[in-house]
Order: sequence, then structure tokens, then C-alpha cells
Amino acid sequence: MEKMWAGRTDGKTEKAADDFNSSIRVDSRMYREDIEGSIAHASMLARQGIITPEEAAAIIGGLNEILDGISSGKIEVDNDAEDVHMFVERLLTEKIGDAGKKLHTARSRNDQVALDSRMYSRNRTKEIICSLKKLIAALCGRAEEYKSVILPGYTHLQRAQPVTFGHHLMAYAMMFLRDTDRLTDALKRVNVSPIGSCALAGTTYDTDRKYEAELLGFDGVCLNSIDGVSDRDFCVELAADIAIVMMHLSRMAEELVLWSSWEFGFISLSDGYTTGSSIMPQKKNPDMAELVRGKTGRVYGDLVALLTLLKGLPLAYNKDMQEDKENLFDAFETALACLEITTGMISTMTARPDRMRAAAGEGFINATDLADYLVGRGLPFRDAYKISGRIVAYCIENRHTLETLPLEKYREFCGRFDEKVYEAIDLDECVKRRISEGGTSVASVEKQIKAVREKLEEI
Repeated sequence: MEKMWAGRTDGKTEKAADDFNSSIRVDSRMYREDIEGSIAHASMLARQGIITPEEAAAIIGGLNEILDGISSGKIEVDNDAEDVHMFVERLLTEKIGDAGKKLHTARSRNDQVALDSRMYSRNRTKEIICSLKKLIAALCGRAEEYKSVILPGYTHLQRAQPVTFGHHLMAYAMMFLRDTDRLTDALKRVNVSPIGSCALAGTTYDTDRKYEAELLGFDGVCLNSIDGVSDRDFCVELAADIAIVMMHLSRMAEELVLWSSWEFGFISLSDGYTTGSSIMPQKKNPDMAELVRGKTGRVYGDLVALLTLLKGLPLAYNKDMQEDKENLFDAFETALACLEITTGMISTMTARPDRMRAAAGEGFINATDLADYLVGRGLPFRDAYKISGRIVAYCIENRHTLETLPLEKYREFCGRFDEKVYEAIDLDECVKRRISEGGTSVASVEKQIKAVREKLEEI
């Protein structure tokens, strides 16, 4: 098959070189964006009098037929084609004749692939934002359900202070909300049209780049044609933002793994998101959570691959840039799959408040409240801290908890203790008194849920 770029050379390349050069196995998933971009280009060419209205009508009609054919499966992508652009153009020319050859007027594959990549990235980014919103909504729902369930909060994976399960879940909701902000902001830099930059220097034709950009829903056009074809900042930025999404998913997946273990027993994951062992019949493995955690590494790899790809490229377009799509597409697809799975796990998990409360009753997580009690009776915090620490040490040595230690023993450490100390260290009271904005009290968690839900409605 003669190459469409034959001319300077005879267009005859080795089969191995054709296979090595071809990108259609990756970029064919941009067929819709490629065809929509070509329809807009044909409309602009006709509007500017570069092609006739009849030629534009034939081109647009043929492209719509090709789009319908590929979407329905009636047309199969030819994996022997060089790329999706050449594949569509060849089909169009076969369908409508010489008019199809005029479609490529005033553009290059360089700005065409940049256009397709931006349109595809815009669409997939919106999908990720939508999936993030579903996950955040699920977290808000479970947080409301468990807003008063007490469990230990941890630092250094050591029991630290009492918090509510709802409060803990809302911490993740805040992370994912920031992710939606990052991706929404990134869309502003994605949504700039490169079409009309041509190979790198623009064109001698009297085109209307802004009109074509408007037809495709862009906010504006790239102001420098060299930058228009060579810029892949948007790919790197999206990959970085997606890597942060995956980092957040991985942190939550790690906690799901821990919480569902026998050692913690705070939750039980739905059977629909776990597997069994091939040899140990008692096992219920959190494989989906572990895979989310594991797939985070591949998305990090996608980001590093993109940065490495671009770091030494001179301007303008280089064939190296063909390699950008596989990494970006993988980041999109991996994140979307992990978001769907994680939303399912969160929505269907069963919490075990009894185990959470039992864990909260151990580890002296109310020791800070004990110190605060003494501060309320006039002691400087550092003195109260030391006294509380000595009391904890005594309790550990003598197998007491702060709740079971007799009042007379408290008074041996400090004469300012009275019977109200037991109210001060009660776990429910400890949580209830965390009234500072963003704290773990039920009222605070309710405010957090309300604020996040309001934010979701704005996105």
C-alpha cells in the first residue's frame, strides 16, 4: 500500500519498520476525536472558501458514516495502518473520492495529533472527575452513617487519640476533593486548540483557527505554532494529577487492608470485592484493595516515562512524541478502574463499631484529655503532660486503665484530681469536646459532610 506521505521518497519501507513506526494500536482509541476534529476542520475550510460547500458536505457526510461504522463495529480498525489519522483519511478518500484528499489542507499530522490528544484528554479527565465525585459522595454517605462511632486515631501507626470513623472517612473525602480541584484547573490548560499550527510554522491559507476551536469546544488557541505542536505539558500535568489521585487511593487501600485484617477487625469488605485462597479455606483476601495499591506504581511509572520522554527533545515535533499516548492512556484507564473499584468497596463494606470501640478503650488514647483536665485546674500544660505520662506508666505496670485507676491513686500523683476526672477521660466526652473547626466531634463531622456535599454540587 502506497504511503500517503510518498513523494520525497518512494514510500516503501521494511515490514519491520512499518510495524515499529505504527501507532494505530494505541491511537485508534482516539478515532472519535480525530473524526470530530476533521469535521470541524472541513467546516472551517468551507467557511473560509478554501474548499467548496459541496466538498465540505461530502467530507462531513463521509466522516459521519465512518464514525458510525467504527462505533457500531461495522468498520474494523486496520492495524496495518500507520496511525488513526491516515486510517480515517484513507477510508474517507475511498468513500468519496478526490474530495477526501482536500481534508488535510492547512493542517499537519503534527497539529492533528496534538488536537486529538487534547480532546481525548479533556474527555477522559471529565470522566475521572465524575468518578471522583461518586467516590466522595460514597465517603460522605458512610461518614454520616458512622459519624459517632469511636475508634483510635493513629500517628506512627500507634494509637494516639479518639476520633470517629466518620471523621476518618472525611479525611479521604477532602483529599479526593482536592484532586477534583487539581484536575478541573488542569482542564483550563488542556482546553486550548493547537489546530492550525500545522507542521510548526502555521500556514499560508487564510484559516480561522478561533472558529475551528469554538466548534470543538475549546476556550482558545495556542498562540505560538511551534509550541502548539511540541507542547505536551498537559500530558505531564494530567499524569501528575492522576498520580496524586492514585496516591490517595493507595493510602486508603492500605487502610482497608489493615482494617479488614483479624488484627484490626474494624471492617469487613464485601465478598464481591475479595477473593479466597486456593489452599487455606479460612482466608478472605482484600485483593481489590491490594491491586489498587499495586497499580499506583504503574501510574507513577507513566508520569516518569512522560517526563523522561520530553526532557531532551528539541523543538518542534519529534517522532518520540508518539510514545506519549500509551503512558497517558494507561494512567487514565488505570485510575478510572481503581476509582470504580474503590467506590464499590467503600459503598459495600461493613463497619464493626464494637471492634473499633474496643480498640479505642486500649492504648491510653485519652491521656491528652487527662492532661487537659489538669490544665483546666491551673497546671501549666508541660507539668500536666509529665504527670499524665507518669500515671500512664503506672497503669501499664499495674494493669490499670485510666478509667479503672482509683481516685485516691490519682491524688497521689496530683492533689488537684477530683471525681470529675472520670468524666473528662470518658471517650464519648473526649470526642464531644473536640469542638474546634475541622475536629472529630459529631457536630464538626456533620459540618464537614455538608460543606463537601455543597462543593460537589458546584463541580
